[in-house]
Amino acid sequence: MRRFLSLRDFDWTLLGFVMILSVISVLEIYSATLHTKFHGFQKMQILWIVGGLTAMFVMSVIDYHKLLNAIYWFYAFCLLSLVAVLAVGTRVMGGKRWIRLPGGIHFQPSEWVKLVLIVLVARYFANLAGRGLTWNDILKAIALVAVPMLLVLKQPDLGTALTYSPVLLLGLFLGGIDLKKGSVLLLVLLLGAGVVWKSGKVLKPYQKARLTSFINPDDDPRGTGYQIRQSLIAVGDGGVFGRGANRGTQTQGDFLPIPYTDFIFAAFSEEHGFVGAVLVLLIYFLILMRLIQNAQTAADLPGSFLVMGVAAVLIFQIAVNVGMVLGLMPVTGIPLPLMSYGGSSVLFTFLALGMVMNVRMSRFVN
Repeated sequence: MRRFLSLRDFDWTLLGFVMILSVISVLEIYSATLHTKFHGFQKMQILWIVGGLTAMFVMSVIDYHKLLNAIYWFYAFCLLSLVAVLAVGTRVMGGKRWIRLPGGIHFQPSEWVKLVLIVLVARYFANLAGRGLTWNDILKAIALVAVPMLLVLKQPDLGTALTYSPVLLLGLFLGGIDLKKGSVLLLVLLLGAGVVWKSGKVLKPYQKARLTSFINPDDDPRGTGYQIRQSLIAVGDGGVFGRGANRGTQTQGDFLPIPYTDFIFAAFSEEHGFVGAVLVLLIYFLILMRLIQNAQTAADLPGSFLVMGVAAVLIFQIAVNVGMVLGLMPVTGIPLPLMSYGGSSVLFTFLALGMVMNVRMSRFVN
C-alpha cells in the first residue's frame, strides 16, 4: 500500500506555466468579445479554470494504477455516452455533440474520450512491452481507437475525432512497432483515406471543403476560404509588437470568426504581434518539455506511457490550431489548449495534467 502523496512533490513549475497561459486566455477572451454578444464569456472561463484546478488536484492524488485497472469500464461508459449523444444529444449548428444536463450544463463526451483513450492505450501497450507487436496486437489497438472515432465522426465532429489519432500513433511507436509493419500500416491508412474521401459516406461535403480550402483560400474568399483569409489578415496586421489590447481591427471589427475559441491565437497575434505570439509558443514549448521530462522519470512504464499520451494530444492540438491560424493546415475546429474558451476542453486539459502530476508524485512513494 502506498504512503500518502505529498504536494511537496507536485510539479509547481509546470503548474506555473499552465496558469500563465490560463491568465492570458481569460484576458484575450475578454478582449476578443468586448464588443460582441459573447462579452462576459471570460467569467465562465474563470469558473472553468477554477473547476479544472480542483479536478487536477483531485486527479493528482488518485493512484493512476487504479485508473489503469478500471479503464475498460470507463471505456464502455464513454462508448455508451457517445451513442447517447447520437440518440438524444442537443443539436447545435447542424451537429449533435452535447448532452444537456440539469442546470443548463452541456456535457460533451467526445472530449472525455481523449482522456480515456490515453489511459487505455497506455495500459494496452505497457502490457505488450518486451516483445514485438504482432498484426493481431496492432489491429486490436486500431479497433479500440477506431470505434469511438467513428461515433464522433457521426456527430459530426471531425476535429475532435482527429485528436484521437496521436494517442494511437504514439502507442504504436512506444510499443515497438517495426519499420516493415509501420510502412505497411501507413500505406493501408493512406489508401483507406483515399477510399473514404472518394466515397462521400463518412465526410460531409462541407468537411471536405474545410479540409482543402487552406490550400488556396482565395478561390472562395467569401465561403470556405473566409476564415483562413481573415485569420491571416489578423496575424499580419499585428506586426512585430501588435496593435494593443482591444485595438485589433479584425477582431474588434467582427471580421475574425469565433476569435475566442478556434481563432484565439489569431486574435492574440493581432493585438500582441510577433513578440507576443512567440512568447505564447515558448510557454507551450516549456510545458511540453516538462511533460517529456516527467515521462522520462516516471516510476514505471505505464506511467511513462500515460504522460507521453498527454503530451502527444497537446502537441497535436497546438500544431493543428496554430497551423490552421497561419493557413498551413485545414480548419478543423480543434481548440488551442489552455487558451480557447470551452468548459469540456479546459476540464480535459487540467484532468490530463492532474494525471501527469500523479505519475510524477508517485516517484517519491515507497
